[in-house]
Amino acid sequence: GAARPPRPGPPPAGRSGSGREAMAAGPGGGAAAGGPGWRLPGRVLELVFSYLELRELRSCALVCKLWHRVLHGDENSEVWRSLAARCLAEEALRTDILCNVPTYKGKVRAFHHAFSTNDCSRNVYIKKNGFTLHRNPIAQSTDGARTKIGFSEGRHAWEVWWEGPLGTVAVIGIATKRAAMQCQGYVALLGSDDQSWGWNLVDNNLLHNGEVNGSFPQCNNAPKYQIGERIRVILDMEDKTLAFERGYEFLGVAFRGLPKVCLYPAVSAVYGNTEVTLVYLGKPLDG
Repeated sequence: GAARPPRPGPPPAGRSGSGREAMAAGPGGGAAAGGPGWRLPGRVLELVFSYLELRELRSCALVCKLWHRVLHGDENSEVWRSLAARCLAEEALRTDILCNVPTYKGKVRAFHHAFSTNDCSRNVYIKKNGFTLHRNPIAQSTDGARTKIGFSEGRHAWEVWWEGPLGTVAVIGIATKRAAMQCQGYVALLGSDDQSWGWNLVDNNLLHNGEVNGSFPQCNNAPKYQIGERIRVILDMEDKTLAFERGYEFLGVAFRGLPKVCLYPAVSAVYGNTEVTLVYLGKPLDG
């Protein structure tokens, strides 16, 4: 009979056996070694990257300068647009929840810094939009939530706003991982111990270690918080300070001398069916 054709041998040295292997190779292989991934045009790389998840994108950004530039050069590229469409709820993209987060990369980052569904009181839940806490109408309970990610260095800003009645106590601020997120009674939970720092929007008091640290903002007849008003919180782990803004007006530094530990954005509420939204903005703008 006819002779069988010879089996194909291994790929020539220095070339990957498949495009997928080249894209998956870490530093020293694939793209860095001159494989097919290295020669792909930026637009093609962008389309390939648009199928990857955030953890994979972080690894790809370390492969070479080209891949890093493709991933981080345009924060509204197809890569981040596709990732945002996959991980964010339609409500978050369609409404004004993320109106102050201008890029798709920023929106993805905000989602990963949102309230944690696993680190909150049993009397609250995080709505499907991924950013809003809903407190159930439970009597004689104060309930809070922390974000998924805390900070031990750098400068960070986020917005918080109430979308329902404040009740007798409504506190925004920061907490360590050790701070309680639920207690009996209607109290200022955030700021009730040495593990949290808070601003009670109801009476404009600053709270820490179970004590009132003065009124805030420090001005005569400071206006009361209005439902829906966005408060910007600014945490500076280099200067160890926590400050607040309202309507782009800087209200001043509320707390100084924060400890060099991991601190999480947090809130605590007492009113039944009230809702609180928190959106991470990234590094605060100076000036």
